[in-house]
Amino acid sequence: MLLATWNVNSLKARLPRVQAWIADVQPDVVLMQETKMTDKAFPALAFSEMGYDSAHFGQGQWNGVAIVSKVGLSDVQTNFAAGEPDAEARIITATCGGVKVVSVYVPNGRALDHEHYHYKLRWLDSLLAHVQAVAKPTDALVVGGDFNIAPSDIDVWDTKALEGSTHVSAPEREKLQALCDWGLRDVVREQHPEPKIYSWWDYRNGSFHRGWGMRIDLMLTTSKVADDTTWSAIDRNARKGEQPSDHAPVLIEVAT
Repeated sequence: MLLATWNVNSLKARLPRVQAWIADVQPDVVLMQETKMTDKAFPALAFSEMGYDSAHFGQGQWNGVAIVSKVGLSDVQTNFAAGEPDAEARIITATCGGVKVVSVYVPNGRALDHEHYHYKLRWLDSLLAHVQAVAKPTDALVVGGDFNIAPSDIDVWDTKALEGSTHVSAPEREKLQALCDWGLRDVVREQHPEPKIYSWWDYRNGSFHRGWGMRIDLMLTTSKVADDTTWSAIDRNARKGEQPSDHAPVLIEVAT
């Protein structure tokens, strides 16, 4: 089973690109973030015509998460399964092909002294509670999406350039590590220990062509999935061309 996560940065603006990529790559499951549309506007019919079931949790011009699947889609859960619901559309969960999948769009944080940063840290605590509520470490679980966190210094192009910024701060990384301590594994990093594998590049300053990127889009899996993951990649080609998303899809192939 081929699973992918992709922050599409507006599905309305990039639907033809997303459809073309899906038609070419033929993933079984795609987790999407930043759809930036309401549930009513979500193009479920377009995906259905391609052979995919879909579920969407949106709020209009901001945020929005989705799951599309051609191996079944059931047990859909929007928002957190435990604790207080989030006011923003940032998490959706479903079962696809016998695997519980969670599409997440973690808050950006903006700046270390900003309230949005503290919201980000609280949100990550809620994510851990959600994971604990929907699965056990021995289950087949994938939590994928835009985490807005570079797990370690190897995941950024220049640590000095980002010093004192969000995405690389110790509290954020500690919250991410708490998910791993519960039982999730960063399977892409396990398979690709080399530097300079990034999933996001700023639109500004020619960052993509200069290699100024960060690996902030992650596929975290339980061991039941990680042990059966035969292949993983970040599709940099999807970041090329006219009007791309600033994120590239991240893929894992799981033997079933």
